[in-house]
Amino acid sequence: MKILRAGVVILLSMAAQAVQAEAELANVDIPKTPEAVQRGAETAVNTCLGCHNLKFLKYGELSQLGFTDKQLDDLRSGKGLKEALRTDMDPTMLREGFGLLPPDLSLMAKAREGGPRYIYSLLTGFYQKSDGTVDNHAFPGVKMPDVLSYSDAKDPAQRTAIEEQARDVAAFLAWAADPHAAERYRLGYYVLAYLVVLTLLLYLSKRRIWARLH
Repeated sequence: MKILRAGVVILLSMAAQAVQAEAELANVDIPKTPEAVQRGAETAVNTCLGCHNLKFLKYGELSQLGFTDKQLDDLRSGKGLKEALRTDMDPTMLREGFGLLPPDLSLMAKAREGGPRYIYSLLTGFYQKSDGTVDNHAFPGVKMPDVLSYSDAKDPAQRTAIEEQARDVAAFLAWAADPHAAERYRLGYYVLAYLVVLTLLLYLSKRRIWARLH
């Protein structure tokens, strides 16, 4: 069922991209360090969950990022370890405020062209138009507010700090889209080693059997 739902999310996201004008994404490296992903998780939980869900990710899985029990308790705010990361906002209020429900972010880093770079470009793409309204270079007309206040940042140091925060969020959402990737990679090395040993044993057995026939 989870695979089916994941497929639906990806298909819907691809359909949204088809009608959205293609925007040039920022040429930026998204960090993969545990520290960056951990900082991104804190920002996502404290900011993004105000409107969005990450329904395929459970609070207990955040322990993989190196949070202490105290830090994890603060992030959970009373939620259970087996509970999914969901917004506390009422869906009706969200629909009335934005005209539609904000998309789930669990697979956003995989569903969007450019992945984490798209997320970074969206968060840092807000700007003020001549009439004082705010729009976004990566997604013109997006209903999402400028949550990191990038369009209001005039000081270079402030913009740099927000850009780093956006990279951290993109790093976390890239991890959230596949939280068990590192575990699979480690298991893959053991599988490859097993196959090498098995191949060697089969080769030696073949040579021994064929030697008798000669």
